[in-house]
Formats: sequence, structure tokens, C-alpha cells
Amino acid sequence: MSGRTPLITNTKCECGHQNPVGTVLCEACGKPLDETGNSSENLEMRYDGVARRSQRSNPNVIDLVWNFFSSVKIAIYLIVLTLLGSMLGTIFPQESTFLNIDASTYYKEQYGTAGHIYYKLGLSHTYESWWFVLLLVMIGASLVICSLDRVLPLYKALTRQKIRKHRQFLTRQKVVLVTEMGEEPEEWVGRISQPLKKRGYRVITEGGALLAEKHRFSRWGPYVIHIGLIIFLLAVLARGLPGLNMDQHLAFPQGEVTPIPDTTFYLKNEKFTVEFYTEAEMPEEFRGKKVLPKLYETKAVLYECIADCGDPTRTPQLKEVAAHDIQVNSPLSYNGLKAYQFDYDLTPVLRSVQPELKNKVTGEAYGKFKLEMKNPQRSFEAGPYTLTLKEKYMDFGLNESGQPVSKTPYPNAPAFLFLIKGPGLPADGQQYFYFPKQVDKVQFQQEGINDKLGGADRFLELEVSSMQDVDFSESTAYLNVRVDRAMPFVWIGAGIVMLGLVLGFYWQHRRIWLTVQNGELILGGHTNKNWFGFRREIVSILEKVDMVVDEKSLDNGGGQA
Repeated sequence: MSGRTPLITNTKCECGHQNPVGTVLCEACGKPLDETGNSSENLEMRYDGVARRSQRSNPNVIDLVWNFFSSVKIAIYLIVLTLLGSMLGTIFPQESTFLNIDASTYYKEQYGTAGHIYYKLGLSHTYESWWFVLLLVMIGASLVICSLDRVLPLYKALTRQKIRKHRQFLTRQKVVLVTEMGEEPEEWVGRISQPLKKRGYRVITEGGALLAEKHRFSRWGPYVIHIGLIIFLLAVLARGLPGLNMDQHLAFPQGEVTPIPDTTFYLKNEKFTVEFYTEAEMPEEFRGKKVLPKLYETKAVLYECIADCGDPTRTPQLKEVAAHDIQVNSPLSYNGLKAYQFDYDLTPVLRSVQPELKNKVTGEAYGKFKLEMKNPQRSFEAGPYTLTLKEKYMDFGLNESGQPVSKTPYPNAPAFLFLIKGPGLPADGQQYFYFPKQVDKVQFQQEGINDKLGGADRFLELEVSSMQDVDFSESTAYLNVRVDRAMPFVWIGAGIVMLGLVLGFYWQHRRIWLTVQNGELILGGHTNKNWFGFRREIVSILEKVDMVVDEKSLDNGGGQA
């Protein structure tokens, strides 16, 4: 019979305990399992020699994925890649830092070819890109799997510690004492237990053997840090979910109730006021050169929609929930929503007009109707005629194909397309483009557009007869509206990280094993840091039982068989 015989690792200890594959130190007596004969090297006690899932001898697909993410080296690579990605995102400003720009042209105009390449590579929105989010998810998965791969076996090992340990386990610790002992084992162990307890150790004895331990909780410090980082990453990722995070700069014309996108809230700018520094109050270098605002304030009222919120054909029912005079660094705050004073514009903004439908041939007028810029009605009556609003453009413009579009959501150049039906018109009605502002009528050639839509027989027109029929908003407040329901969890994660750092830095997990047998005392000690303090503490404890030991003699550079 030919072929290779599979290698089978024997993990049964001489004490009779059967250990899982991958165990370095026997779970029962602590004897090293990965070496033959006696060695003088100190034992690796990082995880108490326990077997971890990532050490399985015949891993399946799930184990291979587990092994990949449980690798500290892989975690470091992921962190480095994320840092490099973050650095790329800082070369030029991100799109989210601007109010209203056309990113497809802005980066090329401002930064040339480098800026155009930056935009084309998608680096102008690095922190919202799929690859950056994927890196964060992979770091989170690495934190979870790294922690589970180590903390669960370690917890099992620390909660099932045996008192009696193999001689090699004791003599290969970094702190070791081997000396003759003429006293009865149980009596001597009983005497040394008292000073150990006074030092804060939890002492367990078994005949002539003893295990003293304190500050075990400090071993969980790194894993508490991992938990905090996981919560932190989840909170950061959750900020990208709808409803959990919003950071927008919105315009609120004075006197208007304006909806806040993606929420059920509306905000009314009841009055905007601005005060400017006088010439005497301004620094000399600015006098006669600049006009500097001293204070600008928005008297705001926040409403919440309680009915008919999503129905465009009905007026939403609003309930006042908060009111505040918004100033710089004094935002309106309600239920996680904050509105900060950001900027202002004293240019009057068209709010509504009352055009009149006329027969341009006979001069006959058929009546006025009120046309709101932001939320107009869909149908109007003017004498025997019916006007149905087909399209609305808040900031009229033409795209590359020559089709009408709205460039921004603000009424900079409003335009309306109506379908008029009534006497003297075709059965399916006649289309009519209307620009409320005279400057827009001239710029976009309203007459020419309507001649093309209505033909030579067009005889109806809309016009405003007087300025009394025009309603302007005196000023506009620009507010930075923020909703960040994930931020409390970001702070919770950061707090847990700090707790983990405190646990790991200010306490040390210290253990002392000793066995008195056949007139010989063997003591082994281990701590995860501050070995000098640990040795001094052991010397001090031994002095309490009249045993004088040189501190340096406890430092086991090699160990004894």
C-alpha cells in the first residue's frame, strides 16, 4: 500500500488530560506540549497556551475566512489601507464641504487636470465611497473575529485554572524561586496566604499547593477597547443610513414655512435681522473697505407635520414644537435636530405673484389668481378658462440637450408651464410658458417660446398689472440643519475605548503558583507587565513569613528543569 500517512498530533498530556489540537500548555497541569525534552526558555503566556479556532489543523471554508480576519497582520494591513484612503480624501476638498457646485466641472476649473482626475477617480467623495465603507466593515469584522478567537478560549482557561502545576510550568516562568523548605507544606502555605490576601490577592489552596491571583479584569482591557471600537465603527457606518444623519445647508426666506427634506419637520423664518459694525467700531484697516456684520439672528419656529404629510394635493397639518432665536453658536435644538445660523442674503426673494389672464387682442381681462413660487396650486380658474400647472422650474435653465431643467431648488429664475383650456382654444388645450420676473422674460424670450407652443393664433397672455400683486421676502436666512442620531453611540464607543485603556494601563494581572513538596518550595509568578514591581511585591510577601530573598535572584533568565 502506497501513499502518505496523515500527520496526527498527539495532544494528550502525561497527566492524562486530553487537550484540543493547538494547545501549547496542558489545560490541567500546564506542562508544555509543543516541545520534546526539557527547555530553559520562558513560557509564552499571552493566551495561557490555549487552543484557538484559527489553529485548526483541517480548516474548512468558514475556518479559512475566520483565519484571515483573525490575523493581526491582516488587521494592520487594513488599518494602513484605510489611513492611506483617508489621506487621499484630504488632497482636495470633498464635495460635501460645498453648498451648491457642479462637481463635474468644479474640480477641473479650480485644480486643473489633477482635480479632474481626482473627481473621475471618485476621490471627491472618498468617505462615502463603497471601497472606503468596505474597508471600515472589514476592520470591524477583524476586530470582532480577532477578539472572539482569543477572548473566549482565554476566558475558559482563566476560569478553570488548576492549583497544582507541572514543575516545568513553574520553573519556566519569568519569576521563579526554587529553595529548600523544612516546614510542613500545609502549615507554610497557610502562613503565606495571609500576607498575599492583604496585598489584594485571591488565594486558593490545595494541600501544599497555592494559587494567588489579582486584577484579572485588566486582561480584558484590550478586548474592551475592541468592543468600543466596534461600537464606534458601527455608529460611523450607521450615519450613512437614511434618517440617522443629515447635514444640509438650506435657505429659509423670511415669512415662509419651509419643509426640511427627509424629515417631518418644517421651519418658519418669522423675522431675520442683521446688525453691522459702525465705522467707529470697526478696526482701522477695514474702515471704508468692508461692511462687517455684528449680529445676525433668525427668529425661527419649528413645526412637526401630524397629518397629510406626504400628500402633495393637500396642505399638511403642522404642530409647533419649538421656537428659538437662532444666532451663531446658538442653534435651535429639538429631538436630535439642530439648526445653526450659517449665512444670510438681504436680496429680496420672489414669494408669490398674482398674474392676470388677458386677451391680448381685445384687452379683455378674465381675472387674477395667486401663484406661489414654492408650493403652487395645480389648477386655477380665470373667467371661462382653466389653467393647469404642468411643470414648475424654480431656477430655469437648459441642459446640454436643450431641455428645460431647474438648476437649483431656489426661486432665482422661476418659470411655469401651464395648459390652458377654454373658448377659442384647441380641444386638448394650449401650452403657455410664464416667467414671473421681467428680467427672465427677456433673457429666456418668453414671447418666442409661447409663439412656438401656441402658433400664430395665440391670443391669451399672463401679466402682472401692478407691484401690489407681487410679494417679496425681504431676506433669506441660510441655516445648517443637522440630524445625527448616531453621534451618541460614537461617544459611547469612545468612552468604552477609554475604559479599556484605563483597565489595561493602570492594573496588571498578577498570578503566583507555588508548590511545597518533598522539602522543596517551587514558586512561579507571571504578570502581563511591570515585572520589576511584581518581583518587589513577591520579596515583600516572602519577608512576612521570615524568608529573605534577593530580588534579582527571582529573575529567571533561563529556568530550571
